[in-house]
Amino acid sequence: MKLKLICNNVVNDVYQTPTYAFDYLAPYINKEWRIWECAMGQGNLLNYMRSLGYDAFGTDIEYDFLSSPPMECDCIITNPPYSKKDAFLEKCYEIGKPFALLMPLTALEGKKRQRLYRKYGIGLIIPDRRIEFLSEKGRCWFATAWFVWGIEIPSQIIFAKRCENEALCHLGDSPALR
Repeated sequence: MKLKLICNNVVNDVYQTPTYAFDYLAPYINKEWRIWECAMGQGNLLNYMRSLGYDAFGTDIEYDFLSSPPMECDCIITNPPYSKKDAFLEKCYEIGKPFALLMPLTALEGKKRQRLYRKYGIGLIIPDRRIEFLSEKGRCWFATAWFVWGIEIPSQIIFAKRCENEALCHLGDSPALR
């Protein structure tokens, strides 16, 4: 049985990522990388990465990430549609570039995903609070993590704290690492 995300009594797979979600990941992302945001939606995450000086570009449903050849990039960072998280995860491993997928903590569950994690490995950056996603039909918040592979993080699981001073979140010695 497939479960769909239900928030505010609305079944929906189109929730936009708030920009602050990237603050937990930013200290670990190489500023020299060309980043592909392959499920950009309205572009919140893409535009925020660009505003911080990252070389990022985005595609959405007009360029099907799952069935099209991969774009030239050094890293993939996205909040995939959760109904397709298995396919996005599998495709990211297949492409073989570093990636960070913002997914619910329940994405640790499931035979198929666990088989992939055992085969390739996975790291987690777990925010210190639930992320509040945005939609035309309302808001939704739940426990998520950045599921990362090929990105150098100091341990396999990081319980990240959002910085008090936003500017500090993007330094190598960020309080987000403490």
